[in-house]
Amino acid sequence: MFSRANTKGFRFKLRHKVTLLSLFLLCLPYLAYEFVWEMEKYLRLGQEKTLEGTTQALATALHERPKLFDLQASYLNQLQEGRDLYAYPLTAPIKLDGKLGDWQPYKHRWLHYGGQHNLFRSPTAKSQVSFTHMVGKYEGYLYAFFDINDPDLVYRSRSSLSVQNNDHLMIATVDPQGQLRRYAVAAFADGWVNGFALPDDPALPADAELAIQGQWRSKVGGYQLELRIPVNLLGSKLSFAYHAFQRTPQRHLAQVVGTSSIKSVDALGTVLVPSPEIEEIIRGMSYNTARIFVLDRHGRVLAKSGDIRDSQGIWSRPEDELQGNDWWSVLQRDYLNPLYYTVLERPPKDFIDSLEDSTEVGGTHIQGALNGEHSSSRRLTPEGAAVVLSAASPIWIDGKVMGVVVAEETTNGIRSIRNRALEKLFTLMLTVMALGTLSLFIFASGIASRIRKLRNQAEQAIDPQGRVTGAITPSNNADEIGDLSRSFADMVSRLGQYTGYLEKMSSRLSHELRTPVAVVRSSLEHLELQPLAEHQQKYVARAQEGASRLSLILNNMSEATRLEQSLSQAECCVFPLEQVVGGCVQGYQLTYPEQAFEFIAAECGESLSLYGVPEHIAQLLDKLVDNAREFALPESVIQVSLAQQENRAILQVSNDGPLLPDEMNQQIFESMVSVRDEAKKDKPHLGLGLYIARLICQFHSGEISAFNRQDGSGVVVQVVIPLIK
Repeated sequence: MFSRANTKGFRFKLRHKVTLLSLFLLCLPYLAYEFVWEMEKYLRLGQEKTLEGTTQALATALHERPKLFDLQASYLNQLQEGRDLYAYPLTAPIKLDGKLGDWQPYKHRWLHYGGQHNLFRSPTAKSQVSFTHMVGKYEGYLYAFFDINDPDLVYRSRSSLSVQNNDHLMIATVDPQGQLRRYAVAAFADGWVNGFALPDDPALPADAELAIQGQWRSKVGGYQLELRIPVNLLGSKLSFAYHAFQRTPQRHLAQVVGTSSIKSVDALGTVLVPSPEIEEIIRGMSYNTARIFVLDRHGRVLAKSGDIRDSQGIWSRPEDELQGNDWWSVLQRDYLNPLYYTVLERPPKDFIDSLEDSTEVGGTHIQGALNGEHSSSRRLTPEGAAVVLSAASPIWIDGKVMGVVVAEETTNGIRSIRNRALEKLFTLMLTVMALGTLSLFIFASGIASRIRKLRNQAEQAIDPQGRVTGAITPSNNADEIGDLSRSFADMVSRLGQYTGYLEKMSSRLSHELRTPVAVVRSSLEHLELQPLAEHQQKYVARAQEGASRLSLILNNMSEATRLEQSLSQAECCVFPLEQVVGGCVQGYQLTYPEQAFEFIAAECGESLSLYGVPEHIAQLLDKLVDNAREFALPESVIQVSLAQQENRAILQVSNDGPLLPDEMNQQIFESMVSVRDEAKKDKPHLGLGLYIARLICQFHSGEISAFNRQDGSGVVVQVVIPLIK
């Protein structure tokens, strides 16, 4: 018989199964999640097309307008670093103090000019002259600084009219008519300086150019010079050259270091100043949802408008933040959204913009536009926080690509729309899942409760020995569980009738057979008194033996019934268990002299007081000893031990002999169960001895069990009975 003990530990109950099956509802938000992701891809594609349209519109406004480019260095086939300059946009005007503090934020833009930039070097030059340089633009002025390394400082003499017979800086450019114009900057001492316009005839004196202003400051091993030049004074070509003089043996030119040669217009380098005209065209488009670059053919920025952090495209709109204090807003804001955003990712409000102050922009989309094609690309910001979409369109002049219009936007607007859609979707799905799971759980709990009730009725209807002790109340429900309940009730009812018949059959059979057996025995006794032949006397003896065995069987059959009746009427008392067991063992030694017994009683320090019937305890021990004698090996010792464990008495009867089969450890205590070999069945055995022992043990609230010795030499039957405190 199987019992609930076989299912100890975690049991996968019906409610667990239904809850697990309800997890398949998670497929719904997953599918919706994938759908939203696909929609985001199409929205990104639409954003790219919108950007491409923007660049095409701006490029159309710049087509065939060469005046916007002829003042720039856009017509050069190749740029040379250090020779072709770029006037970086400045965030504020430079304070002309010669200290270079205002230039520190642009330190990564500084250029160094050394020996490879020598325009002239005297064989008698004693040291190497170099300088660090940068130009920038703020409003209508070009700012420049020079950090010059020159150990031999030669200032302009106050009595000299020449500005070129000392350390000085030459500025060369072209006027609108394409003529070379050169200016010199020299100082009598540290302080404010102005430029001098040099005439074409070296014999003529230089004229002061007060528009060129600056601050000249000496330092250890050189000079620091800051200049401010009006943009309208400069052309598209510009070069700087520092002339270093030596004092010994006489004042003479030792070295010239510059950005390029200043001897002719063709030798001059170029300067690119961001175009205010193009910026006005960009602002005139009234398009402020994207960052716009206009590049020349070399990728240098001619104009820029907008900030990529604010340019999220037409998809951007204010966040639908939940600011209310109602229960739904609190639930959504404080509980649901933190859960959602373990999966979702908020668009970053701040990120690294690698092109924030770039003067040159490159990429495959720009290269494609320079090849005459409209193209777009995507890129991640350096830290991977945002995705930037870029589109580029070419600017055509006389059938050639002279520049590129680039528009950039982040996908933060689309990501915000996606997040809001997923928030609503997740909330709806969680509500549906919660209600569905709760409904399924309640349904499963109702089914489980009915099944559990039916199980409890079934367990209470049949005791562990298989006897029907109760009935099952049939259910009135019309479903399968109700039908099962009615079937169980009918089955238990019929089984109870049958087991009742079997329980009464032994007593009835015993009662009915006693009279015939008595008649047979009396007849045989009278027959023995008659003179019989020897061979007839043998048959009478055998019949007498059979009648005796039949009588013994009847006594055994009625013994269990009599015991149950006597237990129900027994009067209990408190008695010392060790005295009852010890006295019984002494009696066994006298009754069975051919069998050796050993009694082992642990030292308990006090009497083992038991509340019960001492005669029944002696009867229990008789059954255990009889069982041990029948299975014990010849000349072996039967051990009877008694010990105390906490508040329980442990009684064991052990014998050497055959082992119990594994599956019979508990079944041997059932009625009509025997494991004896056929060779030992010379006497009638109905398997009632250990069954009676179990009845007595249960009456005293104890437990009985049988197991094999650990060394495999025999069997131990153990009785555990609680003692009184």
